Amino acid sequence: MDYINTLFLIGAVLLCFSVLASSLSSRLGIPLLLIFLIIGMLAGVDGIGRIQFEDANTAFLIGSLALAIILLDGGMRTRVENFRVGLWPAVSLASLGVLISAALTGALTAWLLELHWLQGLLLGAIVGSTDAAAVFSLLQGKGLNLKQRVGATLEIESGSNDPMAIFLTITLVEMLASGQTSFNWSFALLLIEQFGIGALCGLAGGFGLVWLVNRVTLPAGLYPLLITSGAIMVFAATNKIGGSGFLAIYLTGLILGNNRVRNLQNILQVQDGMAWLSQIGMFLMLGLLVTPSEMVIIALPAVLIALFLIFIARPIAVMICLIPFVFSWRERLFIAWVGLRGAVPIILAIFPLLAGLEQAQLLFNLAFVVVLVSLLLQGSSLPLAARLCKVEIPPQPEPLQRTSLDTAIDGDFELLIYQLDNANWCVGVALRDLKMPGETRIAALFRGNHLMHPTGSTQLALGDVLCVVGRPRDLPALSKLFSKAQPPRYLENRSFFGDFILEGEATLGDVGKFYGFAVPEDMRQLSLAAFFSRQFGGHPVVGDQIEWEGHTWVVAAMDNDWILKVGLKLGDGGRPPFGF
Repeated sequence: MDYINTLFLIGAVLLCFSVLASSLSSRLGIPLLLIFLIIGMLAGVDGIGRIQFEDANTAFLIGSLALAIILLDGGMRTRVENFRVGLWPAVSLASLGVLISAALTGALTAWLLELHWLQGLLLGAIVGSTDAAAVFSLLQGKGLNLKQRVGATLEIESGSNDPMAIFLTITLVEMLASGQTSFNWSFALLLIEQFGIGALCGLAGGFGLVWLVNRVTLPAGLYPLLITSGAIMVFAATNKIGGSGFLAIYLTGLILGNNRVRNLQNILQVQDGMAWLSQIGMFLMLGLLVTPSEMVIIALPAVLIALFLIFIARPIAVMICLIPFVFSWRERLFIAWVGLRGAVPIILAIFPLLAGLEQAQLLFNLAFVVVLVSLLLQGSSLPLAARLCKVEIPPQPEPLQRTSLDTAIDGDFELLIYQLDNANWCVGVALRDLKMPGETRIAALFRGNHLMHPTGSTQLALGDVLCVVGRPRDLPALSKLFSKAQPPRYLENRSFFGDFILEGEATLGDVGKFYGFAVPEDMRQLSLAAFFSRQFGGHPVVGDQIEWEGHTWVVAAMDNDWILKVGLKLGDGGRPPFGF
């Protein structure tokens, strides 16, 4: 009992410190995951805690479970509409991109440390994929609202490239353990088997869980447990029959998050907490597992490998993989920079330790340093990189809180909570004058600590808290009424989209005549929407820009692939209407 209580105390203290230290992340500009990792190192054998933890098997077990939960949460938060613009670029990066990064990094490692080429390639495979936990956490934690094409590509890539890295790592470990020195056709067949079985199991598991959750009646707190246990069952069963469990659980989450599932918003809130717990626990454990004093010896070559991966291998892989797709050079540069390495390389570096390979400890230490450099250099500079590469767009307004009502009502109604501030145009407006969507109602209005009974003549006041019942499809319209995002000045609508917002159906000829610039004869009947679609291969997104005829044209609003609004920034050659 003494040992168990001590273990509980240490675990609780480390978890508490990690949660409290998270407040330092935004103040110091340090990625949150790096703070968790550092706390684990400080508690480890070379730190002030002096905790000795050398059990690679336990670390692998906990790490695999944590990664599965993180991928489930990431899949549930990935919108299926993102696949329209980001699927094939992400697939290219998640497959060919990992191979290119692994090959280039492996070649440098083998030359730099005088290792066998297979050992060098093994390190390349270990650090070859971006990490879903790092990407999901840092993109959300930094509050970055990226262009859909860029954000979708990064999210899908990070959620789907782990299977390729895991496959390469396991294959190379088995080759080194058995003394093989060359690849054969079984490599390709095994790759198809892993991904094929993983995809089929993930889709079947996702639709099966959707069917099950919608047909059983449980207390609200049990739905997240049912989904988590079911998804882990899919993960384990897929691994058992030779497929990629990580791909399967990501697809399971994707299906769950994009179908009508009972109590979905509450499930997502619980999943968010479970994903955070998984990330904290995994990075703390990996920090405990490493021995920092052993890394000092290989610090210089490890840092060189990390910098080579960040500045050469990843950009080359991105540039090659994105050749067939419509991305601006700034978007390609940002995607290359967000090649974040996190827990996955450290987990994969445990494979050689478990197999007892020669140089296994060296590979583990190298991978750990690569992760540290990536989190510190790339993770801390994401907001600056996004701004310099101009891939941010003005944030969409959101309610303060969303709660599903489908446990009591057979429908997709939600309770949405908003608080009015001085940026809301509806302050001082009577409720009857608001143009709310048809199936929405204001259920309650709080002014200070008082619950009011609103009528059509009630005028909204600064600080009012509104409880609105509506459907998810009405969220954009309601948020425009009651929520007001406060972006940085360079992302304010006027600065970003321009002073003039035009209809997508307007023709170039009419716009040129109105604003005083010439349009070629063969383009005068072309609508702004068709003009942009021609430039971006049929898949434009909000924030896409074109410099044409000395003016800047920006996509301002979309409905699937159709452009609704276009912003215009006049250059020196244009004139505003009416002489202003």
